[in-house]
Formats: sequence, structure tokens, C-alpha cells
Amino acid sequence: MNERARHLVAALTGLGLGLAALGPGLAPGFVLSYDMVFVPDPAFTALTFGLTGIVPRHVPSDAFATALATVLPADAAQKLVLLAIFVMACTAAASLVPTTRLLPRLAAGVCYAWNPFVAERLLLGQWALLLGYAALPWVVAAAAGLHDPGGGRRLVRSLLPAAVGGFAALAVSALTALAVALVSPGRAGARERAAGAARVVGAAAVLSLPWLVPGLLRPAGVPGDGSAVGLFAARADTPFGTLGSLLLLGGVWNGETVPDGYGAPVTATIWLAVVVAALAAYWKWCREPRWRRGLAAAAAAGFAVAALGAVAAPALEGMIGLWPGFAVFRDGQQYAAPLAVAVAVGLGTAADRAAGARLPGVAVAAAAVPVILLPTLAWGAAGELRAVRYPDDWARARQIIHADPVEGDVLVLPWAAYRSYPWNDGRRVLDPLPRYLHRRVIVDDAVSVGTTDGTTTVAPEDPRAVRLAPAARTGAPPVETLRAEGIRYVVVDAEIGSQRPSGPAAEVLRGPDLAVYRIDGIAASPGDGVPIAPVVAGWGIASLVVFWSFLATGTTLSLPLLGSTKPRSIPPRRRTP
Repeated sequence: MNERARHLVAALTGLGLGLAALGPGLAPGFVLSYDMVFVPDPAFTALTFGLTGIVPRHVPSDAFATALATVLPADAAQKLVLLAIFVMACTAAASLVPTTRLLPRLAAGVCYAWNPFVAERLLLGQWALLLGYAALPWVVAAAAGLHDPGGGRRLVRSLLPAAVGGFAALAVSALTALAVALVSPGRAGARERAAGAARVVGAAAVLSLPWLVPGLLRPAGVPGDGSAVGLFAARADTPFGTLGSLLLLGGVWNGETVPDGYGAPVTATIWLAVVVAALAAYWKWCREPRWRRGLAAAAAAGFAVAALGAVAAPALEGMIGLWPGFAVFRDGQQYAAPLAVAVAVGLGTAADRAAGARLPGVAVAAAAVPVILLPTLAWGAAGELRAVRYPDDWARARQIIHADPVEGDVLVLPWAAYRSYPWNDGRRVLDPLPRYLHRRVIVDDAVSVGTTDGTTTVAPEDPRAVRLAPAARTGAPPVETLRAEGIRYVVVDAEIGSQRPSGPAAEVLRGPDLAVYRIDGIAASPGDGVPIAPVVAGWGIASLVVFWSFLATGTTLSLPLLGSTKPRSIPPRRRTP
């Protein structure tokens, strides 16, 4: 079997894993879970590009989803993205195992695409982060080959999925690539390593411009709430404590997104043995000189960052106090991604060693054990990820609001960031109305997290939400206050009948799932947005660099060229006389 055929088999295996994991989520409709918000007929708006003044965490992933929905039905576009995560993850990890044998490669691919990290982040709805995670093995290979001809172009191409994912995905991928570039180049001198690191920083910075520019130009500045470190720190979801849970690729901060049954003592102990054996095999038998030490360094650094909020919260709080940008480390568990690469490659290496010793049963077991130990990721995470349709009330509300020639913004009640709609089977989801409606929509962006001491709220970041919060929190905001803020419509998408504007507001729609109120005589909306010209320039520069990365002779869009390495078999261990 040639190399291209091996990539095809790995991709088909990833597709099978994706179909098994999504299950009922593949039915017509949308999967809505926590941060995963897709809507029918999305449009490019100021929100899409981060021009409204809110923190642009959704840039450019929303633009990518909207562009894809212009050529496909929006719900089909969501399913394509989610399946692509599994296909890329399996293919990329398989390509990194230094062997020509197919089964060990598939063992690595299955392990990387089906593990607690993927399950917990999928339930948390962080599809954009998972895009970058899926391509991380290609990033490792590209960062180790920066000094090869076309190495810079290859790095940019490998970072593209993370760039689409946005700031969190690109932060994880860039830190991984930086560690590999600094450690991996063998006998390269300090100058060559510094040059490689500079290329990584430059590529990541340019690809970050679509979200970095509007983030830096926000009138409210770069937010950074150090008090939230403890809320988003890694937590134990196995019997082995927080650090043990991180080692097992779990430990997400939100206990509601842990798969059913995960962390049981027996299966957790077996999984711990698999992870330890995989890491030992990686270090002992994976002799690929270009990225072996660099990936190990990236995994160690990522583990340290992942544990930082749990074991040294005051230090991270102090860092955020010095520079708000360090808030990107608050949700530390996401930085366990390079450790997942090392575990997957190590498992594939161990399987290859077993296959070389004519123990094919061990190789087969290595490919199957991740799925066996985490069966509740299957069938939409045991039914948690199901496709639903938006109610008819929503479509009627959008038609009314979009047909109104009077400009003005929309306020959403009740005043809370996440919803548990009955039509979404009670699953929590970030309010979809800002993406569903094509006007500026103000929602509460303060995140409330339940703790053992009660509920703690992270401070809101949208200046409009901050100003309207005292009135909106009452459930009956005065019409005079709304007029002054340029609010044309108030939409109540939960607790219908118990919340509405206080004062003369016309009820233009009232149904079982939505109520809409119109306010006349509003003032002009305050200017809290971001200037357009710098954002356009940032998109233009990033697009030119992406175009440049595909100019190399013979470059195509095929997956193997995104960063795979030339495989070689691991030689059998020599016997001492």
C-alpha cells in the first residue's frame, strides 16, 4: 500500500469515527450545545467580523461558517465541519507515526480522534478549538521542517485550521509550534533556532490579524478578569485528581460536559495504564529526529500551562493583572492538546513495535482500546448531541425585524448568556439570537459558573451590555432607558409573559417560544464599534499570506501535503549476544 492509500484509509477511519460520535446530530437540524451555535441562513454582519465592540472570540470562525453556509444548507455545513474534525484528527495523527504499517498508524489516529479531550470539548461546543486540535500533528511536522525548502509555506498551511478556529485554537497551535521550532532542529545552532521561532511567531501573528485587530481596537480595551482563574481551571474528572485527569487528557472545567460514565475507577485505571505505556513507548522507540524532542517539550509545556490555574492560581492571576492577554491561559485544559499528540503517536509506536514482533493482536487492541474505554462518546455522546430545528416563532420574528426600515438594535431577555430551551431538550446553549438576527443584538455576556460555594459570575465585556445590565436584569427595563440606547426591539426568548419592557412598547409577536416588542422614537445607537479600515487591512494581509503559502511548485490542497512526514519503519530491537 502506497502513502496516499494509507492517508485515504486513515481519512475514512476518521469519517467512521465522526459518524459514530455524532449519531443523532447528523439528522436534519442543528446541534446546539454550549458554545456551538449555528443558525439557519446566516449573514455577514458587523458581528461576524468583530466590528460591534465585543470581544471577537468568534472571529474568524463565524465568517467561515457563514461562507460555508452560502454554498450548503446551514445545518449541512455544521455537520460537514464536525465530521471534518474527526477526519483531520485521525489522518494527521496517523501521518505522524514513523512507520509504513497501516494498523499502527490507525491506532494513533483513533486515539487522537477519540479521547476525553475531544469528547469534553465537543460537548462544550468548542468546534473552533477542535479544528486547530485536529491539525496539530501537521503543525508539529511543519514546525520541525522550517529550514527545509518551502518550510515557511508548509507551516502557514498547517496552521490554517487553527486560524479558522480563532484565538484559542491558534494560541494552542502557535505555542506547540514554537516549542518544536526551538527544540527539534537537531544540531541547529542558536541562530537557526531563533530564526525558526521568529517564523512561527510571524506566521501566527499574521494569521491572527482578523481577530487581533478588532480585539486591540475595542473601545473598552483588552479584557482580563483575573478573578475568573479559579472558575476555568482544570478540575478532577477521574479518581486520580486534577493532575492525573489532565494526564488522561480530561479535566475540563465544566463538570456538565464530562461524558456519561467517564472517570469510573476501572476504566480510568486501564486508560491510565494505556497513556503511561504510550508515553513510555514514545520516548523509547519513537526515534524520528525532526520532532521527537520538540513534541515532548511542547507536551510538557502544555501540561504545565494546563495545570497552572489549578496548582498556581495566584501566579496566573498576577500575570493577568500585569497584562490582560495572559487571560488566554485561564481555560488551561485546552493546552493538553500537544500531550494528546504525544500519547497518540506513542500508542501507534507501541503498536508498530508489537506488529514488528509478530504480535498483531496487540496492534489491533491498541487501535480499539480508546473506543472501548470511552463508549459514551458514541451516538451523539450518548444522546447529548441531537439535531433540533428552530421554532417557527423565531422565523416569524426575524421576518418582522428584518422588514422594518427603521434602524435600531435588539435587546434580548431574560438577561442571561446561556439558555436551556425546551425545544433544545433543555441543553444549555449560548443565546443564538445575535447570529440569528442581522441587526446588532445585545445580550448578557457575563458568564455565571456554579461552584461549591454557589454561583460566581465573570464580569461582562460588552460595553452596551454593561450599561444596560442594571435595567435588563430586572426583567422589565424602562422604555426610556432603551430609547436612549437605540434599542428598537426587545425579544423575549424564554420565560414568555413574565418579562417585557416597562412602558409604551408595541407587542408585534407573541408565541409559545418567542415574544417581540417594538419601541418607537429611539435615539441613534451609541458608537461603541471598531473602525472598519484596520480590520479590512488585517483580513487582507492574512489572506495574502495564505495565498502565498499555496504558491509553492506542486502544492495542492490534499491532506498529506499539510505537514506529514516521510514514514519509516521502526527497526526491531537488537539482541545482545
